[in-house]
Amino acid sequence: MISLTSNELNYLVFRYLHESGFTHSAYAFGYEAELHKSTIDGNVVPPGALVTFIQKGLQYLELEADLSSSSDADMDDDFSFLQPLDLITKDAYQLQKMVREKKDRMNAANQKNESKEESERENAREVEEERRDREKEEEEDREDKSHKEREQEIGKENEETHEDHNEIEKMEPEENGTCGGAEPMEITPSSISLPSEIPSSDVTILEGHTSEVFACAWSPSGSLLASGSGDSTARIWTIADGGCGSGMQNEPANVAVLKHFKGRANEKSKDVTTLDWNGDGTLLATGSYDGQARIWSRDGELRTTLIKHKGPIFSLKWNKKGDYLLSGSVDKTAIVWDIKSGEWKQQFEFHSAPTLDVDWRNNVSFATCSTDTLIHVCKVGENQPIKTFSGHQGEVNAIKWDPTGSLLASCSDDYTAKIWSTKQDKYLHDLKEHVKEIYTIRWSPTGPGTNNPNQQLVLASASFDSTIKLWDVELGRLLYSFNGHRDPVYSVAFSPDGEYLASGSMDKCMHIWSVKEGKIVKTYTGNGGIFEVCWNKEGDKVAACFANNVVCVVDFRM
Repeated sequence: MISLTSNELNYLVFRYLHESGFTHSAYAFGYEAELHKSTIDGNVVPPGALVTFIQKGLQYLELEADLSSSSDADMDDDFSFLQPLDLITKDAYQLQKMVREKKDRMNAANQKNESKEESERENAREVEEERRDREKEEEEDREDKSHKEREQEIGKENEETHEDHNEIEKMEPEENGTCGGAEPMEITPSSISLPSEIPSSDVTILEGHTSEVFACAWSPSGSLLASGSGDSTARIWTIADGGCGSGMQNEPANVAVLKHFKGRANEKSKDVTTLDWNGDGTLLATGSYDGQARIWSRDGELRTTLIKHKGPIFSLKWNKKGDYLLSGSVDKTAIVWDIKSGEWKQQFEFHSAPTLDVDWRNNVSFATCSTDTLIHVCKVGENQPIKTFSGHQGEVNAIKWDPTGSLLASCSDDYTAKIWSTKQDKYLHDLKEHVKEIYTIRWSPTGPGTNNPNQQLVLASASFDSTIKLWDVELGRLLYSFNGHRDPVYSVAFSPDGEYLASGSMDKCMHIWSVKEGKIVKTYTGNGGIFEVCWNKEGDKVAACFANNVVCVVDFRM
C-alpha cells in the first residue's frame, strides 16, 4: 500500500502555503520542519498537490464505502447525503449507516408530505372554484355599467368635435424636441472607456526560470534587470533600450544565471527570496532560504558569500554609501555586513520572532520589524535599540523610511498602516481603512529630499483586501482607494516622477494608475499571480515577476 511520509506531507503543506500567498508562514513552517534537509525534488511536485491529494482521498473513500450496489445515479444520490468532513472522519460502515438512516428519514418525511399535499390540493380546488364564480359575477356587472357610460359619452363627443380640431392645429410638436420629463444624461466616451490594455507589441516576456519568480529589481544604472526565483537562481537580464517588441527573450547572450546551488537545482532551501542593487548598480545582493546572503557583480560573478544567519533571509538592503549590507532573517536577528572585509560587523538580536523587513534610515541607522509586532530603530555600534515602536496588534510585514528619514511607515496583519516619528513613542497616524492584512507600503518619490520637491508626499499601501490606498501623510487621511484588482495585491511601485503607481496582484493583472486622477490608465494581464513590480530609472519600462515562472517587461508611454 502506498504511504505518505511526514516529511513528504510537510513539503506538501509548505507548497500549499507558498502557492496560496502565505509566504512568511510557508518559510517559517519550512524552517521548523527542516525541509532544507529534505531530498524531495520540488520540480516534480505539481502546483496544488496537497489539494489534489485531499480530493483524491475523498474520492477513494467514496469508492471504498461502496454505498449502493444499484445504478450510478443512485450512488450519486447516496453521496449527496454526506459532507466532506464525514468522508474524512468516518469509516465505510459508519458512512453506510448514515446514508441508510438519512434515507429512511427522508422517505418517511416524503410519505407524510404526500398526504399533506393531497389535502392541500383538494382545499385549493374548492377555493379556486369559488373565486372563478365571484369573478364572473363581477365581470357581468362591469359590462352593464360600461355600456351605459359609453352611450352618455357619444353625445358629449359630438358637441366638442369642432373645438378640438382647432386646438390640435396649435399644438404641433417641436422638431427633435422632447415634451417634459428629465433630460437624458450626457455620456462622454471618457466616462465609460475601459482602461487601456497594453498591447503584446509593448511587452517582452523573459523566460528561463523554472519556478515562481518572487523578486525583481532594475539596476540604478544601465538597463539591467535582476530577478530571483524558487528555482534556486537569480538572473540578470540585459534589456535593450527603446521599445520592447513582441516575443520572448531567453537567449543566453541576454541573461546571466546566478546559481545558488552546487549540483542539483531542486533544493527548496535555495529559493531566492529577496534581492537589492547597490547605489551605483555595480553589485547585486541576494538573500536565500538557506540563510546565506550573496554578493554578485553586474556580470553575474559571485564575489562574496555571507554566512551567519541560521534561518531564511526575508529582506536585505544596501545603505546609500554602499559600504554596509543589512539583512533580516527568520532566525529573529538582523545583521550588518561590512562589504569591504566580507565579514559581519554586528548582529542585532532584539526581536523575539522572525524578522520580516529591514530598511536603512541613513548610512548607519536602520529599522527592523517582526512577527512579534514590534519595530526597533537601531544604530551600528549601539548594543540596544535607540527607539522601539509598539502599537501594532499583528505581524508587521513591511517598514519604509520616507525620503528625508524623518518618518517611518509600517503595515501589519492587524489591517492597519501606521506612521511613526523618532521624536515620539506613539504613532503619528493610524491608517485604518483596509479590511484585510496589509502586505506592503511605498512612499512616493515626491516632496522634500526628492527630485520632485514641489509635489505632495503620499504613502501607498497594498492589501489582501485587493485594494491599494493612497494616504495624505500630513493629515493622516485617505486620498484615494484604488479598487481595480480582484485578489490580494502583493506589490506597488511609484514611477520616478511620482505621477503613476504600478500594482501587481494575484489576479494576474498589473495596473498602472494615475496618482492625480486616481484611475487606471494602463493594464497588462499575464498568466500567473504577480509577486513584485518595479520601474526602471527612466520611468519608461515596468517589470513584473509572475508565479508562472516568467518576468515581463512592459513599455510605458502616455
